[in-house]
Amino acid sequence: MSNDSPIWTPARHPLARFLRELVTGTRAPYDGGWMRVTPWAPHIQGILAFPGHAILAVSYDHSENALTELGVDGFGGAHHPRVITTLAKNGWIDTLDMLLLGAGRGNGSDDGGGQLVARPDLAHHPRVEHAKRIRSEIQVYGSPDPAVHDVVVLARGIGGLREISIELDPGHRGQGRGTRLVEAALHSVPENELVVVCVAPANLPALRCAQKAGMRPYGTVQLFTDRPERR
Repeated sequence: MSNDSPIWTPARHPLARFLRELVTGTRAPYDGGWMRVTPWAPHIQGILAFPGHAILAVSYDHSENALTELGVDGFGGAHHPRVITTLAKNGWIDTLDMLLLGAGRGNGSDDGGGQLVARPDLAHHPRVEHAKRIRSEIQVYGSPDPAVHDVVVLARGIGGLREISIELDPGHRGQGRGTRLVEAALHSVPENELVVVCVAPANLPALRCAQKAGMRPYGTVQLFTDRPERR
């Protein structure tokens, strides 16, 4: 995509602008360096790494010199366990995920995957509970069939961007439904709005589903908090 791409987002965090520029064709600097930005939420911090560059959305409890001494750099050092455990102190640390970016498609259709409907009955599903820990403006969707427990979560996540996460009903896996669910979720997002999907690197089926639905990997992300978890 070119820089005149229509990709947009209502999020105004510096990280959101950086990620939008990636999608519209601006490469992250391949300089081995890193930059720090303010966390996008008071209870969540994050480290993102791209080829040759890193972004730390972390508190200012640690100086940039201290971060450098910990080994932070743009060639993998930002994700060193020493860095994340020092910054998180005794708080919660999420898994390291692949960061995929794409765009909403609007109009509420879904390329044949079945219409999504609000599913308040799934509000306490583990996938939803996890989203509540790290995102805001949670919306829970699924199949119109109440007997099918596919879960689609739309929320505001990394950098304030729209974020999608899904989990298939265990009884309906291996049928190509994952890709169709991601496509349906993208059709539930306004056209050309920047969208994030995070997938554990070892979850190859989920990674393939996201990519088949049009999401592209750009880097990695790990979230954490340095305060006691809210329950």
